[in-house]
Amino acid sequence: MVVAAEPAIDPRVFRNTLGQFCTGITIITTVDDGTPIGFACQSFAALSLDPPLVLFCPTKASRSWAAIERTGRFCVNVLAEEQQDTCARFGSREPDKFAGIDWTPSPLGSAIIENSLAHVDCTLESVHDGGDHFVVYGRVHAMSELRDGRPLLFHRGQYTAIEPDKTVPAPWRDDLDAFLTSTSLDTWL
Repeated sequence: MVVAAEPAIDPRVFRNTLGQFCTGITIITTVDDGTPIGFACQSFAALSLDPPLVLFCPTKASRSWAAIERTGRFCVNVLAEEQQDTCARFGSREPDKFAGIDWTPSPLGSAIIENSLAHVDCTLESVHDGGDHFVVYGRVHAMSELRDGRPLLFHRGQYTAIEPDKTVPAPWRDDLDAFLTSTSLDTWL
């Protein structure tokens, strides 16, 4: 029996196709031996309500991930739309990404970046193989109060944001809130 090989996936086409999915942007941080460390991350998501878990996916070659793994804790900083420069800095190979960045320690000791929309303070729960990335689960221990503002988004390889006239909740918002906060077994969260 002859099995036909699957055609190779072109990395550029794969990236462009997945770029159709709009994501929020976070900065994942820790403090390792007194030094704040972090990286820009689009692959952040809620995982579980009970227990409270989140996930993110760092590249296996990331030095920032190595520091996070060493400390066993991290803070997810959700960026506001006016933090494009912060995102660019943390997405670069700049050796001191925190130069000129105001931050305070989280309850667990990771870095909370000033003016972020929200932060989620976590300990490392587990790490799983994900090809050229890891899939990291984190247990949530503390979160910030909500603040007004709009998120920084990434779509089709560039920054974007919610349009100013789109900030009023849609009429279906109450249905969505009910869905997202439901505790039935058939919800995605």
